[in-house]
Amino acid sequence: MTSPNAERQAMSNSSSITHFLLLSFAGTQQLQLLHFCLFLATYLAALLGNSLIITTIAWHHHLHTPMYFFLLNLALLDLGTISTTVPKSMANSLRHSRAISYAGCVLQLFFLVFLIAAEISLLTIMAYDRYVAICRPLHYGTLLGSRACAHMAAAAWASGFLYALLHTANTFSLPLCQGNAVHQFFCEIPQILKLSCSRAYLREVWLIVPSACLAFVCFVFIVVSYVHIFRAVLRMPSEQGRHKAFATCLPHLAVLSLFSSTALFAYLKPPSISSPSMNLVVAVLYSVVPPAVNPLLYSLRNQELKAALSKLLTGCFQKQ
Repeated sequence: MTSPNAERQAMSNSSSITHFLLLSFAGTQQLQLLHFCLFLATYLAALLGNSLIITTIAWHHHLHTPMYFFLLNLALLDLGTISTTVPKSMANSLRHSRAISYAGCVLQLFFLVFLIAAEISLLTIMAYDRYVAICRPLHYGTLLGSRACAHMAAAAWASGFLYALLHTANTFSLPLCQGNAVHQFFCEIPQILKLSCSRAYLREVWLIVPSACLAFVCFVFIVVSYVHIFRAVLRMPSEQGRHKAFATCLPHLAVLSLFSSTALFAYLKPPSISSPSMNLVVAVLYSVVPPAVNPLLYSLRNQELKAALSKLLTGCFQKQ
């Protein structure tokens, strides 16, 4: 059992931390410059792709439907997610630094958890949208009216905010007595917990377990929704109708698969294959790659979105 003196010493060590040291991608100047260029290219691709989707949906009134409304929210979340981690990492590479302030680490962790949790909720809502559109088309306008869509999107954002607030407050209230070196290129809960004192991290684990159960419930809901969707699609007599239904579902499934597979591997991979370099690569795959790739996945098979985007770009060039 921890003595009162040890607890006071741990709290003192925690309060004396003014900054954290993030994991650097490389030690040499040339490799740091390469890291900066790769992250810059990825970040610009994410900014361009998601901004085009947001602008296209907002500009064209015929895209003001529940499916595109949720897609616009997804693009906003993706922009926020990649903007939370990548700019700081690029700035550190240019300055040959690893430091992030205590407040900066708190904010980074908060916004990352907030945006990822909101995205999980939104992907679940998008599965429900596809289920109603394909399995109950006659009730689509009733179940997914503009007010209902606004309430569902607000619930996704609000749940992410409350989830992040709870976990961030709990994580940084733990006494930290294992130094200030975070073995990741951004601040995340598992890495901060490794800095906490012995047994202190169990407080946060008791919050993570029910959160994981809620995420599993979302996953089951999505799987059940798509089982009903594919059954309904396969019963459609028209080949053109089946093709259109699959075209609206496949981008969502691709985005969901990319996001969930990389995130699950990041947190559930066996310790035997865990290493700093592996953790770094996996973190890039779940926090940097999806926001950059999602716009491409949604625009490749969506003819309506591609046509609207082409019209928007043509109009911009003609004005010039």
